[in-house]
Amino acid sequence: MFCWEFPPRIIGGLGSYISEIAPKIVAKGHDVTVFTFNDGRLKTSEIYRGVDIHRPLIVNITDVLPSVVSEDIIRWGSGTKFFSEVMTSNILSASKLVNQLVRENQREYDLIIAHDWLSFMGGIISKRELQLPMVAHFHSTEKGRSLGDGSKTIIELEAMGGKVADKIVTVSYAMIDDLSHLNIPKEKINVVYNGVDPHKYDPDSIPQDVVQSVRRRYNVKEDEQMILFIGRLVPVKGVDKLIYAMRHVRERFPKAKLVIVGTSDNEQFYSNLISNLKLEGVVIPRFQFIGEEERIINYAACDIAVFPSLYEPFGIVALEAMSMKKPVIVGARGVSGLKEIVVPSGPNQCGVHINPYDPADIAWGIGALLEDMSKTKQLGINGRKRVLEHFTWEKATEDTINTYKQLLK
Repeated sequence: MFCWEFPPRIIGGLGSYISEIAPKIVAKGHDVTVFTFNDGRLKTSEIYRGVDIHRPLIVNITDVLPSVVSEDIIRWGSGTKFFSEVMTSNILSASKLVNQLVRENQREYDLIIAHDWLSFMGGIISKRELQLPMVAHFHSTEKGRSLGDGSKTIIELEAMGGKVADKIVTVSYAMIDDLSHLNIPKEKINVVYNGVDPHKYDPDSIPQDVVQSVRRRYNVKEDEQMILFIGRLVPVKGVDKLIYAMRHVRERFPKAKLVIVGTSDNEQFYSNLISNLKLEGVVIPRFQFIGEEERIINYAACDIAVFPSLYEPFGIVALEAMSMKKPVIVGARGVSGLKEIVVPSGPNQCGVHINPYDPADIAWGIGALLEDMSKTKQLGINGRKRVLEHFTWEKATEDTINTYKQLLK
């Protein structure tokens, strides 16, 4: 298995996914070897929850890269260092698998797995050298992440991964259409939903004094409503539209506050936006990556969670909030796996769908939940029930293994 992220180095949803799914596949009686990136501070090999981890140390090839890559990569500027790390890590990982683990140590493998373009090079090389079937996991696409633009080189790598792979696994039915621009045949694609651990994300496990301490940290009083966003602060997550929406929300609900938690390369933009809209004290930013334990208590402390993504192939954060019995408001336009997770009406309703491009519609969704908090609490109960029935890591693991077995047959 080739994957750019793995504990303790987790950047986003892919890291959360792989840290759960790989050990659970091992727990089902299978052997898993993971190759992942080494930032120079991590062990080159270790066993993590039964998974055999390899992180080859890389060398810096940034100075020679311009002579061997396309103009598209050169225009990345400082980003060329990132691409050089991706390329070097993939080549060294594939070389260690093929030459050391298989040819020298006589290990036998049945299947090559590669997650997203960041790992496709290693997967493709290993498939060719070892003559093994390969599964390519698409958690998103470059065209979607960039909202229609993006790097030509990355798009070509995605297309190559889709072409070479014997089977494609993606995270939602919405992604099937998103993959169409890569000319991947639909019959090659399997949908396997992500999951969450409902024992870990259990609202009954969080003491009330811990909940109150979190709310005090953000200066949310007992009679005020805490609206929560957790995620990377990048344009595709729609956080700027959410901040604009708070102007409308405050007109009807003067005691509502929005807490934003996540890292950003442009903190000043969000700080200036909050200031220019005169929402200081109403929108509380926390520009920080928080670990899972703290994330859980933040969900426990909020009243509702909002994820107004413009593009979201799946959205594990919504599952996490639902597992904590929190109603969710989600972007439901374009490629949105969130539409498949969140039921917006009827007896099983667990949240609200909104147009993430429209701050007024986001505000409408927030208002729809704030105006009847007793109903809102029932939506949270429905959300946890839906997680238990459809979105556990146990189910995701079984579906993933069955997909791999279909290919091997």
